[in-house]
Amino acid sequence: MAKKTDARGVIYLACTECKERNYTTSKNRKNDSQRLELTKYCPRCRAHKPHKETK
Repeated sequence: MAKKTDARGVIYLACTECKERNYTTSKNRKNDSQRLELTKYCPRCRAHKPHKETK
């Protein structure tokens, strides 16, 4: 039986200010090839900051 390649992978979101990886999520890599950027709460900075996708 052949293996299916999983299009949805786990990605990590890191704070743009302090570079700490705070959140994990998943996305469809086939449909969304661009890096994800969301505004999330950073507990280290104690403020809402933009978080970018990291490897």
